[in-house]
Amino acid sequence: MDCIFCKIIEGSIPSTKVYESDTVLAFKDIQPAAPVHIVIIPKKHIPTMNDVTDEDAAVIAELFAAARQIAKEQGIAEAGYRLVNNVNSDGGQVVYHLHVHLLGGKKLGALVGNNAS
Repeated sequence: MDCIFCKIIEGSIPSTKVYESDTVLAFKDIQPAAPVHIVIIPKKHIPTMNDVTDEDAAVIAELFAAARQIAKEQGIAEAGYRLVNNVNSDGGQVVYHLHVHLLGGKKLGALVGNNAS
């Protein structure tokens, strides 16, 4: 498999880890879009959110629990942060291994086309 995130999990590509459990890994994004930009991934290779099954419920729950913990540890939980999951090409997905971006550390702008708070 030629998945960059799988290579990060196995340790053949270095990363700056901020969280790791048996099933989830989080590391700093190498091209940050915010002062805090962490990528959170399941260790199981799941290509997209569309490929998540009922059997993956526990790992998805842990992924979001990790996001909550990391936001607190990074000091951005109270001020606020954004979680982003891009799905397939029109959604902006580049790496086909399910991942969530945790972004914060500054006031983030409105999402394109979003007029609601």
